[in-house]
Amino acid sequence: MRRAYSGPRIVITGLGAVTNLGLDARTTWEGMRAGRCGITRIEGPEFDRFGPDAWDVRIGGQIRGFDPVAAVGDAREARRLDRFTQLGIGASVEAVAASGLDLNKENPERCGIVVGSGVGGIRTIEDGTEVMLKKAPDRVSPFTVPRLMVNAVAGNVSIRFGLQGPSSSHATACASSGHAIGDALHYLRRGEADVMLAGGAEAAISPICVAAFMTMKALSTRNDAPEKACRPFDRDRDGFLLAEGAAMAVLETEDHARARGAAILAELVGYANSSDANHITAPDPNGRGALRSMRWAMEDAGLNPGQVDYINAHGTSTPLGDKAEVEAVTALFGDHARASRGGTLMMSSTKSMHGHCLGASGAVELVACVHAVREGVVPPTVNLDHAEDGFDMDFVPHHARERRVRYAMNNTFGFGGHNVTLIVGRYER
Repeated sequence: MRRAYSGPRIVITGLGAVTNLGLDARTTWEGMRAGRCGITRIEGPEFDRFGPDAWDVRIGGQIRGFDPVAAVGDAREARRLDRFTQLGIGASVEAVAASGLDLNKENPERCGIVVGSGVGGIRTIEDGTEVMLKKAPDRVSPFTVPRLMVNAVAGNVSIRFGLQGPSSSHATACASSGHAIGDALHYLRRGEADVMLAGGAEAAISPICVAAFMTMKALSTRNDAPEKACRPFDRDRDGFLLAEGAAMAVLETEDHARARGAAILAELVGYANSSDANHITAPDPNGRGALRSMRWAMEDAGLNPGQVDYINAHGTSTPLGDKAEVEAVTALFGDHARASRGGTLMMSSTKSMHGHCLGASGAVELVACVHAVREGVVPPTVNLDHAEDGFDMDFVPHHARERRVRYAMNNTFGFGGHNVTLIVGRYER
């Protein structure tokens, strides 16, 4: 058993998000709470050129209405950035503004950033390859490398705000932003920073990404009903849906936040990660890696299973992934998770509404967890008409539910067998 953390408390003071449910964190949360779906038909000439029969999958979570120039603040600079970086900057600017931080008054060496992304500037890679093949190698843009780097968000945001403290990036597939937030938590706990900006960004709705996941048979093919396609835990689920998205959080030591009179949104009380060591894409069929991650996170937070009221599941809507997660949760939480035995644990997947943001998923879903503990509202799993036989849990089907949430758990699992669990708690002095 791991020892519970007993050092300085770490709090969340600002959130920012850009998703297909909303162009800011509040609107994104309101979309989740309302059970609104952001999955639509994928639009773009790069998809149209192959003809109508080329794609078995033509739906996903594209963000519409996002203005990269407004987010970045300069049209020329915005053009030099890949879309995932533009989204990450937009979420970062909002998070810092929402926190009330004046970074000009902070010691820059005590402020840092950690960002996760599964594929980074994949659009830049595609565009550069096409230019090279159609024209010539020397026609490839000199901005290609700084555009495609997975660490482009961390680098550009640190420059924008003058963050000179700890800075890094994670690329652990769908667990990337979960790792990033956990890494930032550790910097603060160790006393290496007072303020950390942490989260993730992804813009993977590109022809190569859609084609690659499509040929893996990982994506839903319900092209005729986009809003009904993502069905976590439902017996008729047939795969996940790619989505764009970015979310960032401002983390601070409690003492630092209170000293500047910040409004504290929630407390980040636990974090752990583990490896399945099983298969490069498939989860451990019994969810043993996920179970270890959740158990270690609870030990880190000093919690017992009965204290966790809500889990924002990884819940991608894949047959194997959902089953492994349910098995892990019921094995760890016992009767607290079993609806047939009066268990009160609630678990939902907001991916049913916004789709799978890959490396940004953990950060986007942290927005849901923070609001759940603050507002006492658990977001729903939409499209859950018939839970899979043997899935004996309360998945909060169709509609959000009012419920006091003391602690909310956030699971993110990635290809490679990566498992990350974060735990958010209501902030009380």
